[in-house]
Amino acid sequence: MKIAVLVCYNPTLINFRLDLMLEMIRLGHQVVAVGNESDGKWSRILQPYGIEYRSIRMQRNGLNPVLDFFSFVQLIRLLKKEKPDRIFTSQAKMVLYGGLAAYCLGIRNVYPLIAGLGSVFLSSGLKGRLLKNILISGYRLSLRRSPSVFFQNQDDASFFIDNKIVSSDRIVFLNGSGVNLNHFAKQPFPGTFGFLCVSRIIRDKGVLEYLSACRLVKKQYPDLRCLLVGPFDSNPSALKPCELQPYIDDGSVEFFGEQTDVRPYLAQCNVFVLPSYREGTPKSVLEAMACGKAIITTDAPGCRETVLEGENGFLVPVKDDKAIAEKMLFLFRNPGLCEQMGKASRQIAEQKFDVRLVNRVILRTMRIDPQAVPR
Repeated sequence: MKIAVLVCYNPTLINFRLDLMLEMIRLGHQVVAVGNESDGKWSRILQPYGIEYRSIRMQRNGLNPVLDFFSFVQLIRLLKKEKPDRIFTSQAKMVLYGGLAAYCLGIRNVYPLIAGLGSVFLSSGLKGRLLKNILISGYRLSLRRSPSVFFQNQDDASFFIDNKIVSSDRIVFLNGSGVNLNHFAKQPFPGTFGFLCVSRIIRDKGVLEYLSACRLVKKQYPDLRCLLVGPFDSNPSALKPCELQPYIDDGSVEFFGEQTDVRPYLAQCNVFVLPSYREGTPKSVLEAMACGKAIITTDAPGCRETVLEGENGFLVPVKDDKAIAEKMLFLFRNPGLCEQMGKASRQIAEQKFDVRLVNRVILRTMRIDPQAVPR
């Protein structure tokens, strides 16, 4: 079969979907990846893996209806030309427009992944409500013919059921996007105690709360290390460099920007911190767990799926920098417990979040695994 994998943020193809696409190829299928960046660069990246690449113009976070319409037309033309037997979509715009394009062409075997609701559903006010209603209507149409829809947590699934977007009998749950346990191997703890957050630099990821917590912690223990890794972003809730700079200047945080490999930075931390407001299931936390790190994250949809309270980490309230700082200090003062939690994180990653287990569910649901059975 020919399988199309559609995303609108190209790094996702490597960081989130490479293991899945390679397994599809191993099973004898042809894989075409579709993204919004140039053919030349991404063809060179993906061709060695045996993956074909196609490009369309699409703004990941933009709200320009004219540009979105042209992206939609491009998708229709591309799918009409490629004639895929199965389509896997992820990220809001590609789920929406990819599903609608397939609907227009009469393609039924479209399997979308709802990996979080996104910033629009966290917004308030008249504009926020209007956008939410438009998205809900769009999702109802784009997901109408999908045999199954993947979700990573119960909260998101309940939202889609309650808003009559998807019926409960079509929902398939995944334990996040999974993590490659060989690539993210267990690491020893560093000599100097450290905390790390890996995230796009946006408010909705709780980056401001992390920065504030680091400032509180560093006032008591200046020799502690607080690291931040991640790119600036075009998201509506993105922070500007000038908003981050004061925390760098006063030594509250060490900022390393966007990195293609986060493992060297995970090796410098004892505790991974992600104070996100809402997730599907955060891949960055799964990678930290696989490396054997204690976790501090929020008691929010998607995030709470990664922590067994008191076993591999702690859950804190959303937007509570003082609670984050309190747990950071507690783990620093209890290094033995921190180490136990790191071991528990690795065990949970092995038992629940192994990417091979997650991909097996996807492949069987999409009926492209020869051992698949009808649902």
